[in-house]
Amino acid sequence: MDPSPEIFRLLDLMPASGRMLCKIVNKPQQSTAIESSFPLPWARERPIYINFDLWRKLSRPQRDLLLLRTVSWLLGVKWFKPDLYQGVVIAGLLGTLVELVEGDAVGVVTAGGLTALAGVQIWRSTHRSDREIEADQSAIQIALRRGYNEPDAARHLLSAIETVATLEGRPGLDFMELIRIQNLRAIAGLSAVGIPEDGIRE
Repeated sequence: MDPSPEIFRLLDLMPASGRMLCKIVNKPQQSTAIESSFPLPWARERPIYINFDLWRKLSRPQRDLLLLRTVSWLLGVKWFKPDLYQGVVIAGLLGTLVELVEGDAVGVVTAGGLTALAGVQIWRSTHRSDREIEADQSAIQIALRRGYNEPDAARHLLSAIETVATLEGRPGLDFMELIRIQNLRAIAGLSAVGIPEDGIRE
């Protein structure tokens, strides 16, 4: 697969907010089909790394839903929204700067520790199962605006998760993927059992 036309196609598939923040990078040396790192607050771009040798083995609908799902997850990480932990991070950073200027070592350690703790809480909040499921559901909603219907979009994402695990040579799906698949099966109409609202929070 020539990466350039596929990259242009995928960029066109993204929502406008995704095109503004996300960048698709060809990374043939990685062992995964698609990967993205947790975006840091100072990063201007949120790269999505694709191994096109593995990517081409997926069907077009599978590729579409995997890309939309990755974009949805990246857009869901919001460092600077009004929130308790974001406020603590900002206050901690400001406190650390003040203590550095004043040369107070204890103050620097305290403010720095507070900042780190709040940052870890933000990171954990984006890796909970409900956030992973929200990213799946957001990807499906975007796919509806791209001509898919909800059951088909869920089926394509479901099959993409399973196919990627095989292509990457993994022995099976991890716990989070199994939870996501159960939810996608319910959306696709393949199972009557979904994930209860209070059962996806950890």
